[in-house]
Amino acid sequence: MKEHHKKDQAQDQQKKGAKDQSKAAAAPAEGAGEKKLSNAELKKKAKEEKAARRAAAKVSQPQPPAGSAPGQAAEGAKGGKPKPKQQQDGPQAAGSQHGKAATPRSAAPMPAPKEAKPSVPECFSHLAMAKGVNLTQADKDVHPAVLMLGQQMSTMAISDSTTRLEATLLAFKKVIDSYTTPHGTTLSRHFTSHVLNPQIVYLTACRPMCFSMGNAIRWLKLQISKIDIDMADSDAKKLLCEAIDSFIHERITLADVVIVSTAADMISPDGGDVILTYAHHHLVERALLRARADGKRFRVILVDDPFERVGLAHAKTLAAAGIPVAYAPDLGALRTNLQEATTVLVAAEAMFSNGAMYARAGTCDVATAAFDLGMRVTALCETINFTERVSIDSLTYNEIDPERNTDEEFRLLFDTTRDKSISAVVTELGICSAKSVPAILRKLEEL
Repeated sequence: MKEHHKKDQAQDQQKKGAKDQSKAAAAPAEGAGEKKLSNAELKKKAKEEKAARRAAAKVSQPQPPAGSAPGQAAEGAKGGKPKPKQQQDGPQAAGSQHGKAATPRSAAPMPAPKEAKPSVPECFSHLAMAKGVNLTQADKDVHPAVLMLGQQMSTMAISDSTTRLEATLLAFKKVIDSYTTPHGTTLSRHFTSHVLNPQIVYLTACRPMCFSMGNAIRWLKLQISKIDIDMADSDAKKLLCEAIDSFIHERITLADVVIVSTAADMISPDGGDVILTYAHHHLVERALLRARADGKRFRVILVDDPFERVGLAHAKTLAAAGIPVAYAPDLGALRTNLQEATTVLVAAEAMFSNGAMYARAGTCDVATAAFDLGMRVTALCETINFTERVSIDSLTYNEIDPERNTDEEFRLLFDTTRDKSISAVVTELGICSAKSVPAILRKLEEL
């Protein structure tokens, strides 16, 4: 028993000594391991601990609202001014952007109602359109009278070609009156390029020029070029103003009087005529009123423009003068109305040299339908509206309606009628056929 007890004590002492030796060996090993870390390793370890603390602090911070800008909450907490987005770089900025991308939106925004935006089909992209020009964008040399006229044209306050022509010439008169020739130059060499051209450019930007305006401007430039360079400015300006007055009186005022008188004489005095007309034109209105003043009895069927309804006031004026008027608001019953009529009386905005008529949109429908029924179609037009250009369709020369050029609706202001549908053209030079336009143009050049 004693031997066994001694053996057990010896084993316990051996185990205890082994444990002490292992602890003693481990302690020097740990001390040796701490001594082996270099300065670079210590710095690296400190950076890792610092990055871990930053990550833990960021996770504990609340997320900013979805609508706020990146980094706005952090900048506001510091009390400083928000920095531009491009200045935020590094791990923190990247983390904030990742957090914003991961944040789900609370509610999707409601889609805005679709607006009708201006849209011009490709086949009409070559055509111009009246548009308002900001007065601050106009050339500094544009006269105030021309500025006002351009705004009126862009809003269609002045729409008729002859009215636009007369207003343009009167505005140019004011430009000439206020002009002073600079030292070292002459009126004939300076006025056209430096004064007149800016006025023309501005008016064209507001609305494309009609054919009569182009003819009158070419005439005015010719008159300016004929002025003697030795003539005094006062005399030259007086000469130009008198020439403009004579032009308006002869080519517009007297021309309208002659055309109205001729058209009124064409109406039969027997009282059996039924005249169909389209929309409104001052020449047609004056001709009908003149015929009624002469004691002639007739009826009028007025087919109106379905888009503008300018014929309604025209019908009221005729009815007030004692003329029986049947009013049709659109072209729906055109053939039925034509079967009741005996003649068609319309007015033209211009006449092309090939005999085609340029007039309000819808005139071609009326003239073509009347021609198919074998009816006489008479057009009224001043020779100042004749042009040497040629057109066979409504796409070569036209204007886009500024109020109807969206995806939902699109309209042109004018159309072109072939010469075969026109029976006669009444001008201040008399009654002629549509094919006589080139001969009249040559006659006007000689005058």
